[in-house]
Amino acid sequence: MKILHFADAHIDMTNYGRHDPETGLPVRVLDFLKSFDTIVDAAISEKVDMVIFAGDAYKDRSPAPTFQREWGRRIMRLSQAKIPTLLLIGNHDISPSIGRAHALQEFKTLQVPFVRILDQPCFLKPNELWDLPIQVIGMPWITRSGLMAVTGEVDSTEAFSRIEGNIGELVEGWLEEADSSLPIILTAHASIEGAKFGGERLVMLGNDLVLSGSLVKNKKFSYVAMGHIHKPQDVNEGFQPPVVYPGSIERVDFGEAKEERFFVIAYVEKGKDTKVDWIELTGARKFIDRQTVLSSNENVNDVLKDALPSQQEMSEAIVRLSVEYPREWDTLIDESALRKYTEGAFEFHLVKRPQSAARVRIAEGQLVSSLSPLDLLTQYFDASKAKDADELKKLAQKIISEDALDI
Repeated sequence: MKILHFADAHIDMTNYGRHDPETGLPVRVLDFLKSFDTIVDAAISEKVDMVIFAGDAYKDRSPAPTFQREWGRRIMRLSQAKIPTLLLIGNHDISPSIGRAHALQEFKTLQVPFVRILDQPCFLKPNELWDLPIQVIGMPWITRSGLMAVTGEVDSTEAFSRIEGNIGELVEGWLEEADSSLPIILTAHASIEGAKFGGERLVMLGNDLVLSGSLVKNKKFSYVAMGHIHKPQDVNEGFQPPVVYPGSIERVDFGEAKEERFFVIAYVEKGKDTKVDWIELTGARKFIDRQTVLSSNENVNDVLKDALPSQQEMSEAIVRLSVEYPREWDTLIDESALRKYTEGAFEFHLVKRPQSAARVRIAEGQLVSSLSPLDLLTQYFDASKAKDADELKKLAQKIISEDALDI
């Protein structure tokens, strides 16, 4: 079977840029929709057997109707092409309030052909998957009430504290029940112990639901389709089964500036290693993040321009320049000149980080009253690493001596 897997669409991200005059939509939303269109086009042209979306259609649990319309148009293209599609519910799609509809509820309510919503932990057999020769364990973002509904726990506090153990028990039970002659796919919206967020930050146990590595790397799975972490990665790289986070379909912020964007096509066959093709979304908008420190107050604006990439490279990119400098040099930075230089960028952010001179501290046990003016000046010159410190000390000594004679 050929399975297309993507996740973390977040199509209503509007935190940068302007509106498109023709459609009225934020240009950044159009960026996300362009990537989404590429994925749908690939599913249809490649004639995949199934599409798995592993959660977070939006950034907000209550998306605007316009964004729901744009999401719906693309999912309906898959439905009309008769491509079985599983839509897993992520943490950005679901309300924490019991009984409130999630952001993809209309597809379940209207029973859209060839589209199935996974909004509770479930084990789906071929007769629930359009008679495809495959089995799927679905683990959407887990809320306390959702886990209680599946496990039968009465005490919500106990359910919450045992959530990870209960998930393991659920999955193990379903694996025992599964038909061993058919491949099994696990799809989940969660973190995995040992996975990496953007910026190489290891996932640690905390407020996030964290699945154990042993659970997701179980060799009974043919493929594990994950969502939630935006950094593309195979948590079980080099081994079977592939445990894949395809990442977000567009760069969401500067934390993802250096990462490319992908979706995945997995080739699943029982008894054979699963092959994974990473398909790069080459049209994703660039984020460029630069930092510099001003070490001189001469030609400040030329130095800042040199810290930026070429104007050609910045074209239509979202650019950020962070600069550290002594606070007294603030007036030397010509922000309007920098904005003119970066006018070809989609958006430019100048982050100014003025630094106050560190206060000079005398050694522990010393009292200011015990030090002469020259001693205090000497400590100041040494701490500030002033140029010509020796000459300044001599000059200070001369002034102090002359004052003393006048007295």
